[in-house]
Amino acid sequence: MDLTLLVFLLLPVAAASHKVDLPPKVLFEMGDRRELTCSMRSCPGKVTFVWTPLEDKPLFADVQNKPTESVLIFDNVTRNHENTVLCTATCGTETKQAKTTIKVYSFPRNPVISGNDGLISGEENVLTCEVSHVYPSEFLEVELLQGDTVLQTKEGEPNTDGLLISLKFKPSSEDDGNAVTCRASLNIDSTLSDGMKKETSGHLSVLSAPNNVRLSGVAAVSLGSDLTLTCEAEGSPEPVFTWTTLKPDGPRVEMGKHRELFVRNVSLTDAGIYRCEVSNRLGSQTANVSVVVQAPPMDTIIEARPQTVLKEGESVSIYCQSKGVPVDRVVLRRMMDGREIDLKTSIGAETTFTLDSVKLSDSGLYVCEAFNEYGRQRATLSLTVETHLLEVALQPDGVIVAERGSSNALSCQASGCPRPTFSWRRLENLPTRGLTESNGFLSQLLLDTVELEDEGTYICEVTCGSVAESKQTEIKLFSFPTSTIVESSGPSLEGETVRLTCSVRDVFPADLFQITWMDGTRELKSESGTFSSRPQNLTSVLSYRVEAKDKDRTITCKVLLGMDGVPAAQAVKTSSTTLSLHYPPRGTRITVSPQVDLKEGETVSISCLSDSVPKGRVVLRRVVDALETELKASDGAQTSVILPSIELEDSGLYVCEAFNQYGSHQDSIQVIVKTPPRNTTVEVLPSSDVQEGQNITICCNSVSFPPPAVVLRKLDSDSVIYSHDGVFQLINVTPNDTGLYQVNVTNDLGFETEIFLINVKQKRFESPPSWNDFVTLAVCLGSSLALLGIVVYLWRESKKGSYNLTKCNPDTV
Repeated sequence: MDLTLLVFLLLPVAAASHKVDLPPKVLFEMGDRRELTCSMRSCPGKVTFVWTPLEDKPLFADVQNKPTESVLIFDNVTRNHENTVLCTATCGTETKQAKTTIKVYSFPRNPVISGNDGLISGEENVLTCEVSHVYPSEFLEVELLQGDTVLQTKEGEPNTDGLLISLKFKPSSEDDGNAVTCRASLNIDSTLSDGMKKETSGHLSVLSAPNNVRLSGVAAVSLGSDLTLTCEAEGSPEPVFTWTTLKPDGPRVEMGKHRELFVRNVSLTDAGIYRCEVSNRLGSQTANVSVVVQAPPMDTIIEARPQTVLKEGESVSIYCQSKGVPVDRVVLRRMMDGREIDLKTSIGAETTFTLDSVKLSDSGLYVCEAFNEYGRQRATLSLTVETHLLEVALQPDGVIVAERGSSNALSCQASGCPRPTFSWRRLENLPTRGLTESNGFLSQLLLDTVELEDEGTYICEVTCGSVAESKQTEIKLFSFPTSTIVESSGPSLEGETVRLTCSVRDVFPADLFQITWMDGTRELKSESGTFSSRPQNLTSVLSYRVEAKDKDRTITCKVLLGMDGVPAAQAVKTSSTTLSLHYPPRGTRITVSPQVDLKEGETVSISCLSDSVPKGRVVLRRVVDALETELKASDGAQTSVILPSIELEDSGLYVCEAFNQYGSHQDSIQVIVKTPPRNTTVEVLPSSDVQEGQNITICCNSVSFPPPAVVLRKLDSDSVIYSHDGVFQLINVTPNDTGLYQVNVTNDLGFETEIFLINVKQKRFESPPSWNDFVTLAVCLGSSLALLGIVVYLWRESKKGSYNLTKCNPDTV
């Protein structure tokens, strides 16, 4: 805003006779067409009006000026029209001002209630009230009421469109139809409170499953009369009623779908359980009533259980019942000698009389008679008792073969007799040590731990009245409790005899046991035990001459019980032993890996292996010039040594020797190490600077194996001189012999060369040969002979290692 205008507005205005009429504040509803009028009616002439917004936005309105008033026109009120407006009116030279505040609100709709329909009784439901399109929302207050009771209150927040109230509650059936109200108030201006409230009301619709089911009517009716039953219940929505009946002799039958059930001319078949089922979509509930038809006893029956024709001694129950109508008492009688004898009287509709062991005299006619206040009814039954055929079965049948100390049971079963009597005994009146258990038609003789005295014949005798039957079986025992044990006299050398002993303990009957010595499938020896009335220990001895071929041979002792009925797994037991043959070391051998001809620097493994029992000790040695050096010794059958980088000095004879207490054995191998020429040196005698006419001896020395070939060549000449011992003679040299010479030392693995200079000076006068010339020649010849001897020796003893060309000795020249 312009500062001058602001100052002007703030300065006191002098009192004037004119007045500007403008309401201090206005409240417009959004969407309406509204007008704001500023007037100065006291001015006799035309008034000039100016509208000025005091907030930082335009008026968004049309202006219509008249002589004494000016109108702001708002075609469609929005939130943009909120503003503080200054109206300036000028009448002649006098100016007056007035300002007003424009407020906008929106409250177009009534609250919306939801969740009040279809509520489930007893379940959690959500009741909501929503007020939307409200402005300004911070002045909104919403109340949710049930009747006059406020359930929840909530106030709006700024910059929101409306307000939502949610109330969780569990309604009951008593809440059905209760009024619920949602009241919304927009408290912008207390003067406008009546027009700023809206409310919506509804009713709670609470649904519930049927409950409080009640039946009314007479439950006992006379035969031929009418029956009326009424069913009442509560529930929403309105429940449906279904009547069904469960007849005593049939399935459930639907009778109708009304509150009231009417049955005309009731018969006995109409008696039973009547059920009213009340249901709606939320559930169902039932109620039952038992309807009794009053009539004299009907459908009276008498039955013999299990049957009417019986064997003597069997048990029978005579059952008497009247099923048609309620009965006060029933009487069970028997006809004897033309008159009825009461057997049993019971209150109610049924009774039972039991004969535990029928006799022939129990045959006859039996009567069942039922009574109630409306009359009586009777039924008869004919019972027949016959004699029976006793049969006896004994298990196991025949001969029982049992192991001593085992548990056995003899079972004796009787048939054809309801109450058999059992007894057990042995032949020759021997005592019976077992425990007897009898139950009904079965009797058992339990022998927990059978011993030799339990052998014999057992008899089961069954008595049924005057009839007696018996069965017998025989028990035979055997004892074979331990495994066969084979013992050896110990290891032996080839050609010696070893003693093997086979034993088995506590066997019975000993005369049925056979001990057999087996070499694979070949039988070596067999013998049987002798008769004894007590358990015996059996022993068999086998003497066996051990040969070299018998090493690790398995000898088996088989003990066989030749008794019928013994399970195969228990009739044979075997035990084996392996013959232990001792011998001194043999098959000793030494091996070199990867080969015996080796190159210097290779990795070599030398192994020593021998066969001996028992294992002793192996020693690996190296022999050089008849001097033995022990490399490694190990307990057992083998040893080895690894040379990670073999040298010429490692050549030689290697010996492997094995020992045990019975002797020793050895093997040897020659190891040859080869290397190309190396460390080659050349010596010129008497000197490399000589006078013309002198003799020169050239001595070449090198380390190599096999022995090398040595070649001497003058570099500016094609002539070549060969030497087998590395010694060259230049006789009567001349200046032409001056120059560079090359010695080439070569063998199968490589070569090495040396270059040296010989300088021959021209002779100025002749002089007789000097003593030094003869000495030099003698030294070279001696060296050559010595070198030749060494070469021959090395060829003969090449397995010892390196070869060296002889080095000349200058002191001898």
